[in-house]
Amino acid sequence: MRIGFDAKRIVANRTGLGAYGRTLVNDLAAATTGGCELRLYAPNGGKADLRKMVNTTPAISFVYPRYINDAEHPSLIAKIRGDYWRTHGIIADLKRDGIDLYHGLSGELPVGIKKAGIKSVVTIHDLIFLRHPEYYNWIDARVYAWKFRKTIAEADRIIAISECTKRDIMHFGNVSADKIDLIYQSCGAYFKQEVSDEERRNARTKYNLPNRYIINVGTIEERKNILLAVKALRYLPEEIVIVIIGRHTPYTARVEQYAREHDLSHRVFILHEVSNTELPALYQGAEVCVYPSRYEGFGIPIIEAIQSGLPVVACTGSCLEEAGGPYNIYVDPDDVEGMAKGISASLIGNKDREERICKSRDYIRRFENSNVASQVMRVYEKLL
Repeated sequence: MRIGFDAKRIVANRTGLGAYGRTLVNDLAAATTGGCELRLYAPNGGKADLRKMVNTTPAISFVYPRYINDAEHPSLIAKIRGDYWRTHGIIADLKRDGIDLYHGLSGELPVGIKKAGIKSVVTIHDLIFLRHPEYYNWIDARVYAWKFRKTIAEADRIIAISECTKRDIMHFGNVSADKIDLIYQSCGAYFKQEVSDEERRNARTKYNLPNRYIINVGTIEERKNILLAVKALRYLPEEIVIVIIGRHTPYTARVEQYAREHDLSHRVFILHEVSNTELPALYQGAEVCVYPSRYEGFGIPIIEAIQSGLPVVACTGSCLEEAGGPYNIYVDPDDVEGMAKGISASLIGNKDREERICKSRDYIRRFENSNVASQVMRVYEKLL
């Protein structure tokens, strides 16, 4: 069996979509026996450190467009051609390489793959651009909607990473439930590995953090709603601060402005471009993970936090209860006092805190490693 994958996010994205692809490919390679080849098709080489997170095995190989002479540093023209190749030109390469099945890992498939006779699977993570288009500019939302409708017409099977996403696919795409496989997003064991006290101290020292903090990981954008947790600081002990880790957007300025206006700047630490090697120490040095997003397809930072030994306070309204399970706390995305109470009830010293963490770790085992890979492999085998 020769399987092709859309690897654009694998080599370029440090967060959810990239982590999904890298974890799945590594787990598939580990779970499959000889005779199964995994070819990762990327428009360019992306980032070297992300490529290195894909295990080096005889079963895995990267494939780039032929006209890119330097996959690591493609020219602007090569990048434009690479984007076109990923949507259209890749079909010829898939046929050349004898690909039996192609998996679009981030909600997209090449145009014409069905006509070319190549079986296809697509993973759809969320349809936020349809459910909440107000978080996108008008053109982007229209383009994403067009791609979604083209993709569901091309796909032989659709993988939804949560029950919430499955419902959205059926609602917005008029897709039968029979065409959709619900397979929860995989999360590796990286964050389960306990770091040393010295590593935690070094992380706090590097970023000048106090001993007691709560943590949030994810792009700092309006939909993620981190301002709710910042507002909750007013109801929490003075020594509790929040550490927000993620890519900046214009929304970041709103968070910083609120902190200044309410004398909270000394309690709000915003970190940008934190490496994956530093994240475990920062997670494990925290007391609570907050994830107040208004809408998600899954919410992988919740899993990472639970693996790191943290209780989670998140928001209702999408799939976060699916990700975190029944032993964490969920509040309305506009309930500041509810968020504060949830955090307060999760700080070190609360009597049921350790029991909640232990039960949550048991709950998330369903998302870890080879179980997800075996479910995806069964989808492939049924098609072939």
